[in-house]
Amino acid sequence: MIALIQRVSEAKVVVNNKNIGEIKQGVLAFIGVEKNDNEEQVTRLLDKVLSYRIFADDDDKMNLSVQDIQGGLLLVPQFTLAADTQKGCRPSFSSAAPPALGEALFDKFVEQAKNKYKHIETGEFGADMKISLLNDGPVTFWLQVKK
Repeated sequence: MIALIQRVSEAKVVVNNKNIGEIKQGVLAFIGVEKNDNEEQVTRLLDKVLSYRIFADDDDKMNLSVQDIQGGLLLVPQFTLAADTQKGCRPSFSSAAPPALGEALFDKFVEQAKNKYKHIETGEFGADMKISLLNDGPVTFWLQVKK
């Protein structure tokens, strides 16, 4: 399971010209599900996203997590993160989870996030989403957990 996280000053998701999720300072996390992922990876990746220290402390060192600053967490499903880009000029999605599994595990990720943290917003699985963000830094990290 994969999360591409970005430290943002603000971010939002729009579907069909309707704003469905918006945060101010916090983390925008694109979530990709691979075909061999399960609920164990959901829990491990969520814990990592919530505790990853990417915000500056009083000494301007990245020592604070999104929880520490009480920032927003915007979770957006993105199956393209599971693409195999090693060969050629066209991505292969053979390692991506089938849509039913991807949606189930993304929904589980959101459910667990809402149970552990109160500042959660989400995108919509399978929707044509328009994402806007103001990356702060820029600060972007690729997080991945495997069996």
